Amino acid sequence: MSKRISRLNELIKEEIGKILLKEGNFPKGVLVTITRVETLADLSEAKVWVSVFPGDKGGKIIENLNKRIYFLQQKINKTLKIKFVPKIRFLIETKTKEAARVEELLEKIKNSD
Repeated sequence: MSKRISRLNELIKEEIGKILLKEGNFPKGVLVTITRVETLADLSEAKVWVSVFPGDKGGKIIENLNKRIYFLQQKINKTLKIKFVPKIRFLIETKTKEAARVEELLEKIKNSD
């Protein structure tokens, strides 16, 4: 991954995080975190992975974000000072769940010795 794409990923992650913090309107007791962003080399699309706690609310949150994608895309377009702003696409983060499960299993193995 190029240095430019990497910087753009961090910038998009930061800006979407700020927007969601101010205007997220998430249900009480739900924690939403932008975990990572991957932008295609041609800058046509940026996949934004979202982690939701509790996990059973993830589908509803992603659905809500995708309903508001036009509004969020406009905010990003105004904020970023670049020629081509990638189209934002939200996805539910699964790697953190997998990592937590691996840690849990490793802890069990460690404690059984």
